[in-house]
Amino acid sequence: EPIDLPPLEFDVLAVLMKNKNRTVSRERILNEIWGEDYFGDIRTVDVHIRRLREKLEENPAEPKYILTKWGVGYYFRK
Repeated sequence: EPIDLPPLEFDVLAVLMKNKNRTVSRERILNEIWGEDYFGDIRTVDVHIRRLREKLEENPAEPKYILTKWGVGYYFRK
């Protein structure tokens, strides 16, 4: 079923799906979407991941698709 995503959430999801089953660091996500000159908080990525989980996961507290590799980053499980 279609889900309406704001552009930045869509971009985060696209980066994860392009690298499915491979962990992508927060830094890489920031660089690919916001650019290397971005001076904001790295936790911006975490906020977008949380919002994506709320929209895509049946239970966002126990995600099946957008997973965290602690200390490394995030990955999309097929």
